[in-house]
Amino acid sequence: MPLNTTKKQELINSHQTHGTDTGSAEVQVAMLSERISQLSSHLQQNKHDFSSRQGLLKMIGRRKRLLSYLKGISPERYSQLIAKLGIRG
Repeated sequence: MPLNTTKKQELINSHQTHGTDTGSAEVQVAMLSERISQLSSHLQQNKHDFSSRQGLLKMIGRRKRLLSYLKGISPERYSQLIAKLGIRG
């Protein structure tokens, strides 16, 4: 269930730090968050899809590691990203 090209480009444009940024922590977290929300809705309908559940848990762990890295590097960027994405309570 990958992201389509237009959605991916929208996420990159809204979270990039400079003009050619496609791989910063903010962009990666935004893409992971979108895929996590898509996969969560898929798993609500398909409760016995255990391989997708495992992939979801791996994505959540990767997002958590990226967020902790970002928090250590720049707490301001971390708090802005959390507010922009609406995650972490």
